[in-house]
Amino acid sequence: MTQHEYVFVAISIILGLAITRLLGHMGGLIRAHKRIKFHWATALWALSIMLFALQMWWVGWALRNFEQWAIVDFLFLVAGTIFVYGAAELALPVEDYDLENDLELNFLDHSQSLGRVSAAFMVAYFAVGPYYNIRLLGNAATPSIVLAGLGALLALGIVVKPSWFTPLTVITTVYAVSVLILTA
Repeated sequence: MTQHEYVFVAISIILGLAITRLLGHMGGLIRAHKRIKFHWATALWALSIMLFALQMWWVGWALRNFEQWAIVDFLFLVAGTIFVYGAAELALPVEDYDLENDLELNFLDHSQSLGRVSAAFMVAYFAVGPYYNIRLLGNAATPSIVLAGLGALLALGIVVKPSWFTPLTVITTVYAVSVLILTA
């Protein structure tokens, strides 16, 4: 087993859990579809988180030739992955099966309250991103910092100004697709 394979077992487990949580929450919401108050922006936010999880998994393959692994490198990768997991865990409302009180099933209310914590996790993800883009992938510092900074600003906007959730989610999704295309 190579060092890359060894490191990416942990990363893959955490990313797999993040994707599982998103899909699990989505399944619960589909089952409760008659009681939810759907808002497309919350669904789009969850899609963006899914894209970032898949993008991180995809970029992991580019690290297969990196040979000078240090514990700090591993810890930064794990931290970034945990931040994606945290964002995925809180991206969608969760059905609690309290049939008399469906307040938790209001997508937009969730996104403008607890969903802001999901965005805070993404701010942290973007904060550690330049480390592995520069150190592990050997990318230029300026574009790595600017691109991650843009993502952090979008997520921070959601945290600070929840009333802007809808337009910022659209921009974040365009940003996520762009990052996926740039790193493919």
